[in-house]
Amino acid sequence: MIAAQSSLPADALTYEKAGVNYDQVDPIKLLAQRSAKATVANLAQHGLSEIAASRGESAYVLDIGHAYLASIVECLGTKVLVADAVYRATGKSFYGAIAQDTIAMAVNDLITVGATPLVVQAYWAGGSSDWFADTARATDLINGWKAACDVCGVSWGGGETPALAGVVAEGTIDLAASCVGLVQPKSRLSLGDKLAPGNAIVLLASSGIHANGVSLARKLSERLPQGYNTPVGADGTGQAFGEAILAPTVLYSPVTEALAEAGVAVNYCVNVTGHGWRKLLRHTSEMTYRIHTIPTVPPVLSFMQREAKLDNTEAYGTLNMGAGFALFVEAKDAERTAEIARGCGIAAWVAGSVEAGPKQAIIEPIGVTYSADDLKLR
Repeated sequence: MIAAQSSLPADALTYEKAGVNYDQVDPIKLLAQRSAKATVANLAQHGLSEIAASRGESAYVLDIGHAYLASIVECLGTKVLVADAVYRATGKSFYGAIAQDTIAMAVNDLITVGATPLVVQAYWAGGSSDWFADTARATDLINGWKAACDVCGVSWGGGETPALAGVVAEGTIDLAASCVGLVQPKSRLSLGDKLAPGNAIVLLASSGIHANGVSLARKLSERLPQGYNTPVGADGTGQAFGEAILAPTVLYSPVTEALAEAGVAVNYCVNVTGHGWRKLLRHTSEMTYRIHTIPTVPPVLSFMQREAKLDNTEAYGTLNMGAGFALFVEAKDAERTAEIARGCGIAAWVAGSVEAGPKQAIIEPIGVTYSADDLKLR
């Protein structure tokens, strides 16, 4: 449930109605963080120490002497169920795209702390061994996984492929990835200690829904007379809803690597996934994030907002609405940051600035403000 002012009709389909309630999940995350923090003493026996400020961020960071070591594990979620439905209906396998989604979930989190991703490990848990017997689909997954690794410049180290009958539903697969990387030189570490009023906010374009809000998309498909075959255009034309959902998540590591090579310092990063644009409030500091420019919303997300009857507060507080990644940089570097991203083939724009003031994200073009109460991750 979003605390910001929202006015929805009774038949609106919210993320909570689709089965995802962050008010229930986030407190457990906070409890886990407190327990996890108590284990840091175990590092001393190995002569290592953590970077305490990385706890609660998108990746965990250790000091290993000459560099920082960052690590992350991420699950894809329910996007495989859309791929399976489209596969059954059309015979088209989108598992190459699904592979990229899974790697993006891990890599795009890892790079927020300034790390260069090095190694990816795969977790592919089938509902039974039969899933792997479809060699065309499995090959698509393998080829897509390898291609995404090449884009990110990482080694695919290995993985686990269990058959978990009774745990994973028959005929489907649960996908996850872990990633390890280095922050080197150490000056690339971006945990927000240099985030300050006057910084610019540069947003990088998404390709569509990415892998967040898919439970809402799946629930919405049940309301549509044509289900996943429904065209997403407002005039009843355009790409089918199911295939539009399956556009692969953008891999943002080429941008962060290009910025480092160009000598552009990044003070903070946010991967815009769960919680939508509320993620702009992720850092613990008390500052105001003012957005003056927003992207054109991808057709699939405009369709979801329209058909689910979501107002802007709910839509931008749940979905990425066209912005998949945020970079907080010095104002003098803002335009150059956007240009470097465009040079990597990713649309980008200087969207706003950081100001002194209460912790809030003010999205001026749509008249929505999120406060500190709308995001409680630590």
